[in-house]
Amino acid sequence: MPDVAFHFNAPDRVGYACRLLRKAYLRNARLFVWVTEGDLARLDTALWTMGAGEFVPHCRSDDPETVTARSPIQIGHQLPGQRGDLVLVNLHHDMPDDPVAFKRVIEVVTLDEADRAAARERWRQYRALGLEPQRHDLQLVPSD
Repeated sequence: MPDVAFHFNAPDRVGYACRLLRKAYLRNARLFVWVTEGDLARLDTALWTMGAGEFVPHCRSDDPETVTARSPIQIGHQLPGQRGDLVLVNLHHDMPDDPVAFKRVIEVVTLDEADRAAARERWRQYRALGLEPQRHDLQLVPSD
């Protein structure tokens, strides 16, 4: 069973995801970031334009397999078929169809009330699956 962590109170979903992905990359993690179709280009651009010395190697999930096989971080609006060793970073309002297939799940939740309401529903769904989500309040954590 994967660990599930909710990162609450992110002031900006994409900006927070960029910092989270950089930390995970430096720890040699393999991640899949599930974004809405509308946020895919925004996240891709943000990752390419991070500050000097903060490059985060990534690819889109629809890139050629020769690229995706070597990339530590994939971003896409459709969940991957193979999931076992991946950490899922969920930037969607929906819950993944099979969260237990991932190594770990990180839910990023903003200050927006609709986003928070959707997160509360996902929290209940994870608990119904026998998973006990952990809460990380970003307003209580000093930024790097």
